[in-house]
Amino acid sequence: MTFDAAFAWARRHVQAERLPTAVLGMATADGIVDLEGFGAATDAVYPLFSITKALTGITAARAIERGLLTPNTPLTDALPEFGGDRDDIVRLWHLASHTSGIAEPALDTALPLRQELLTRGRDFAAGSASRYSTLAFEGIAALVEHATGTPWDDGTLAWAAEIGAIGLTLDAERSIGVPDAAAGGLDLDRFHATRAPGAGLLGRAEDLLHLGTELLRIHRGSRDGILSPAGLEMMVRPLTGDIPRLDPYPRERGQDWGFTFNLRSRAPGLIDRDVYGHGGWAGTEFWVHPGAGIAWVLLTNAAVRPGVDADELDNAVVAGL
Repeated sequence: MTFDAAFAWARRHVQAERLPTAVLGMATADGIVDLEGFGAATDAVYPLFSITKALTGITAARAIERGLLTPNTPLTDALPEFGGDRDDIVRLWHLASHTSGIAEPALDTALPLRQELLTRGRDFAAGSASRYSTLAFEGIAALVEHATGTPWDDGTLAWAAEIGAIGLTLDAERSIGVPDAAAGGLDLDRFHATRAPGAGLLGRAEDLLHLGTELLRIHRGSRDGILSPAGLEMMVRPLTGDIPRLDPYPRERGQDWGFTFNLRSRAPGLIDRDVYGHGGWAGTEFWVHPGAGIAWVLLTNAAVRPGVDADELDNAVVAGL
């Protein structure tokens, strides 16, 4: 393996000041194979933003494997007061695939997320369309806690510690900030205060690379991991089919949604479409290519990123194998 082109990509964007800093790393089923920082230490803690969604999804999938939930469990099992004015049923799989139809507030809402979840109303009938939702993950968190008796973050940090991802946290005090957060329309302090189960975690590149190794091990048949092979297969099964895709992820972006994972099975910019993972608001990226046997992580901190195309980076990683 040689990832010179991938590291040159990160170096080029930091030197051109399109990205303030970057930490880039790769892992296989055997462990971390390369990790470099550009303008930041390799162990720097970054806001992960929506990569959090995949981590919360794993926590929910583990509850499913224990027989405590199913993808079809209604949200009203945990929150009977939800959706009293709706004529449809919002289920766990709707929440996990951005098809719940719950109207979305600002990422830095000043209201408690549980209050937002119960009062925002409906954009469309559950399962009839897909619109990206961070608030829906507050519903997943409610179902996880109702079923397991453990808050979503405690459950997530517990399995993360099992695989060495000990840097994950909801504490933003020692993290690298996002210099242009306000220009991107986000009050960063108010956002961190939400402790959002769909966006609130922070961590190191190493933490996500340990997760990449674990997922690749499971794909290779490991049965002693944080998920069973069947559980991981459930998470990467497409759930959105041919229903309408609404902004900000219209059909031409070429992905399906699995159980909290972004499945880039139709992405026009990629040379290998056997890939799943998630990106985050300030440019963070976590992607797993099971067929190629590689996972990669980019942690960075730019809300506005003209000229930065992460598909280029994904292609350079895959081509380096």
